[in-house]
Formats: sequence, C-alpha cells, structure tokens
Amino acid sequence: MIKKILITLSILLLAAIWLAYFFQYLPLYVPIYLPTYVSVLSVITFTMYAWDKRQAKQSAYKKVNRTSERALQLLSLFGGWPGALIAQQWLRHKSQKRRFIMVLWMCIIMNVSWIAGVFYFLISG
Repeated sequence: MIKKILITLSILLLAAIWLAYFFQYLPLYVPIYLPTYVSVLSVITFTMYAWDKRQAKQSAYKKVNRTSERALQLLSLFGGWPGALIAQQWLRHKSQKRRFIMVLWMCIIMNVSWIAGVFYFLISG
C-alpha cells in the first residue's frame, strides 16, 4: 500500500511541475531548469539505483564496485529524489536501511520546500 502511495506521490510531483509550465504558471526560463532538470536527474538516479542493485546481486559471486550511498543521497539532494523514491520502492533497494531512508526523506523535504518557495515567489511576485 505504502509502496503505491510513494510511487504515485513522486509521479504526481513531476506531473504537477510539467502542468504548471503547460498552463503558464511558470515563466519560460523556469521550465527549462526545473521540470527538465528534475525529470532528467530522476531518470539518472533511478538508473544508478538499478545499477547498484544489479551490482549488489553480483557481489555474492565476485568482487564488484558498487555505487556509494553518499552518491545516491547526493543525487536525491540535487533533485533526483522522485527517481530515488520510485527505485527504492519498485526495486526494493536500500529500503531497509533506516539511516539511508531518513537522509532520503530529509532530501525530499528540502527539495519540496525549495520547489514550494519557487512557486510562491513566482506566483506572488
């Protein structure tokens, strides 16, 4: 149940950003930055989670280089958190580590606050 809610939340946020641009609630320069940036970074973050999951499965048989947790968290912090949240729920990767989950949610809160601030500034200003 929670898995579907988190995946839906991530997809809805991406859709809301693109719809705000489509209905011209955002100036022209913001869509180039915000929706495209978040969408592309989410795809990259999802891909990195999938790659790390694959490497984790292979590490049982041979020594492999894995993606560090810090790199995954930085991708989330810089705006790829929708992809991270979808990957975490869909691929079941990094979904049991409480510290990792706490850092991911701090990144989500910071990003949503930042996006809300940008919308507030653009709509009121």
